[in-house]
Amino acid sequence: MSDRIIHALTITSVLGSGIVAGVFFAFSSFVMAALARLPANQGIAAMQSINITVINPLFMLILFGTGLLGAALAVGVYLAWPQPRGLLLVAGAVIYIVGVLGVTMAGNVPLNDALAATNPQSAESASWWAGYLKDWTTWNHVRTIASALSMLLFLLAL
Repeated sequence: MSDRIIHALTITSVLGSGIVAGVFFAFSSFVMAALARLPANQGIAAMQSINITVINPLFMLILFGTGLLGAALAVGVYLAWPQPRGLLLVAGAVIYIVGVLGVTMAGNVPLNDALAATNPQSAESASWWAGYLKDWTTWNHVRTIASALSMLLFLLAL
């Protein structure tokens, strides 16, 4: 890979992981707290709506595209150029793939799937909602830290 291509792909990885970190930070710092202040049935309904609207081409492109781009960049750079900058790119990509995409698929998505099947008006939904908020937010903190750390590593590689 040429230095120009590496540079452009690294900048794109910085931007993608930074955007994802910002979205996750918003949820960790105030969105989930705001939903927790609502009556359980309203909080559940609001989060169900969020979980539907977040699945859109632009967000999916940034979320998954950043992981794919980081992986391709790290593999290509590391194989051809095993210098400290290559190690930063590999670390950034691994942290993003495991800490963002892996946690999303293994932690947040199963919780969201269970939420989608929940009737906000049911008697047990209020106690279930409290557990959901705690578990989902904990996993989201991991994603926030991982995407921010990936952004920092990609940035340092520049």
